[in-house]
Amino acid sequence: MGYALAVADHGSTAAAARALNVSQPSVSQAVTQLEAHFGQPLFRRTSGHGLQATPFGRLKIPEFRRLLDQAEQVFSAETADLMSHKLTLGVFSTVGPRYVPKLVRLFAERFPGSCVELVEDDLRGLVEGLTSGRIDLAIMYDVGLPAGLHLTNLKEVRPYALVHDGHHLANEKTVFVRDLLSDPLILISLPFSRDFFLSIAQSQGLPVTIALETKSIEMVRSMVANRLGFSLLATDIAHEATYDGQAVKRLEISDDIPPHKIVLAAGTSLPLTDASKAFRDLTLESFEMNL
Repeated sequence: MGYALAVADHGSTAAAARALNVSQPSVSQAVTQLEAHFGQPLFRRTSGHGLQATPFGRLKIPEFRRLLDQAEQVFSAETADLMSHKLTLGVFSTVGPRYVPKLVRLFAERFPGSCVELVEDDLRGLVEGLTSGRIDLAIMYDVGLPAGLHLTNLKEVRPYALVHDGHHLANEKTVFVRDLLSDPLILISLPFSRDFFLSIAQSQGLPVTIALETKSIEMVRSMVANRLGFSLLATDIAHEATYDGQAVKRLEISDDIPPHKIVLAAGTSLPLTDASKAFRDLTLESFEMNL
């Protein structure tokens, strides 16, 4: 099962073999034996994408992962209490720094000796991790997420505009998006997020010029501070200073734009572990207290 999981995680028998430090034929043979046992394939080869799980494989892989985790618990020298609070937490790259460090600290304080492994990724990667069972829970935005996830709403945040501190609208409290479109747009180029923010700008019926795109929210802020354009964001950042010591101004948007929902997401193919339940409860408590 471990070889099959490595193939699922790395996309080919060759990459799985390198990760496990074994020969490729050993991995291929192990997967073939599993498929013979079940009487149907776990993986299929796709052009340009290596090996991808079949529908049957997507069903069995999370079960393999959970079985190996249970075996690790059985044979581990750690106490049952410590193992019951071992958690793999997915973190969306832009929202994570705002909330996750405090949650991890609170979890460690409530359950001394607990173990949290962080997996930082974009929304597409987190969805894959949840559905495959590689990730227990994920803190992310509910932006175009597919069906098949269990979502617990944590908080709603309204998108806002970001301009440099010398911008002619910088002293306004609110602004309409159309009033910003004389400047080029700097986009956060993450799956789902990019299309959401671009759709806000395009919905104004005016030409939209994209100046730059980046996956880093701090890069966005620094580009805006350096007068390269304006941006649209949702992540709540409490300070105006950027990495290079300059400043940005946050402007509330007057347009009627639906809020971003921050959610705690879980897969639905397997029940939550004790660690996942404990972290979920603590997260809900923390957000109810306005984390």
